[in-house]
Amino acid sequence: MAGRERMRVAQAWIEPLADDPEAISALAVARERLPAGRALEGLRRMRIFELSGALPERASLGELLHRSIQFYNPAKERCTLRLDPLEAAPLAADEIGVLVLERGGERRAAAERWWRHETGESAEIREGIAWVMRLGNRSQAERAAEDLTILRGREHGLLCNPHWQQARIAALEIPLPWIAGEEPARGRGRSRSATPDRPARSRSAAQMKGRTDSRRRTPAKKRSARRRQA
Repeated sequence: MAGRERMRVAQAWIEPLADDPEAISALAVARERLPAGRALEGLRRMRIFELSGALPERASLGELLHRSIQFYNPAKERCTLRLDPLEAAPLAADEIGVLVLERGGERRAAAERWWRHETGESAEIREGIAWVMRLGNRSQAERAAEDLTILRGREHGLLCNPHWQQARIAALEIPLPWIAGEEPARGRGRSRSATPDRPARSRSAAQMKGRTDSRRRTPAKKRSARRRQA
């Protein structure tokens, strides 16, 4: 591979060739039980790998991924490579991408060891799940995607449990990198993190409890001070 590799980031999108039972089930549950699911017209699930390091050109990279069991099974899945931010991800124009990651668990050590053995080069390899949504109401699509993603109760969220996962929504274009990319500020950039809402009522209750406890403690302090003076 000498002379052919250069530092870059590549995405490998892995999609089942046959119908995906998990995506079919998630679509049915969302439509039946979640208010935001009424606008959901389609749902796909893909695995996405991001490789960063001294990577070969497209043909050699595709050949390496094809022959390794670390990435996908060519008999059951297809692989789409993306090597440039200007290159389109395998999503239609009316689809929204939602990336779901295990917190602190996206690195693939076994794949990195295989890569080093096969190429003699080091690479960082990360994996996440990409849910691809097609929503009927485009003006509210990003808000609906977030409501469908983050689990916040019986009628909100399905795809991401915030206790051990995190999600990033890309409503316009898919970033490259996406998994290893820095988090953009809310309202800026093409991808942002989706987080569960924190009811203001809970914060106010905690604050009021602190104030109440402080008021309850004050008279006791004053009584103690009076006894010492006496």
